[in-house]
Amino acid sequence: MKKYVLDLKVVAVEALNGRYALLRLTHDATLPAMLPGQFVEVRVDNSPQTMLRRPISIHYVDVENNELWLLVAAVGEGTRRLVSLHEGDVVNCVLPLGNGFSRDVASGERVLLVGGGVGVAPLLYYGEYLKSRGAVPLFLLGARSATDLLELERFRSVGEVYVTTEDGSMGEKGFVTNHSILCQPSFSRISTCGPKPMMVAVARYASRAGIDCEASLENLMACGLGACLCCVEKTVDGNLCVCKEGPVFNTRKLMWFEE
Repeated sequence: MKKYVLDLKVVAVEALNGRYALLRLTHDATLPAMLPGQFVEVRVDNSPQTMLRRPISIHYVDVENNELWLLVAAVGEGTRRLVSLHEGDVVNCVLPLGNGFSRDVASGERVLLVGGGVGVAPLLYYGEYLKSRGAVPLFLLGARSATDLLELERFRSVGEVYVTTEDGSMGEKGFVTNHSILCQPSFSRISTCGPKPMMVAVARYASRAGIDCEASLENLMACGLGACLCCVEKTVDGNLCVCKEGPVFNTRKLMWFEE
């Protein structure tokens, strides 16, 4: 897909809790087509300590309002700058980057989307895509506590939502791989994004159950174009740049089970 470097205008910054914010961006012209699972590289201005762009998953594309939504976790200087932006500010982005989730789904197919923390970001847009194709998305979302769960109502507007929290404050207590929905699988494939230990556990479950699984990797990506080699991942096809060949990979291609 063609890549663009665009100055996008901030429509709103919605604080979701003390750490996460939803950044809604627009452009004077129609935004380019973007696929579920792709990402953008965001330039952080007025931050001398932030030299590189920040890779952020495409959370949602609101075609009707010509908006791109980014779910941002304020974990460092760069992302703290982004969540402190205001309406009317301009953000320079390179987009769309990478390869997204599988789009060859059948009508009626049930797909489990498993996310943890800010890793839930690409699953909303993918869930809506699946729904538009007649498939049935089911979300399994995990967090440390209820206060860390993000945008549950938006996810519920797309499909069924199942929740785990480590402290038991909402949903079932434990990790996503402990949820009872996994005891009697009623889905044909899994897509996951979140902390690597979580994704490895999900991939192991899928392998044992004979269910196709793909994961959106969150390796450190500096350039987003496969030039800097910061994000290399070991696969059955050799070392590949996650930003260029991914970020979504079928877990059969990854060497996780040998680590």
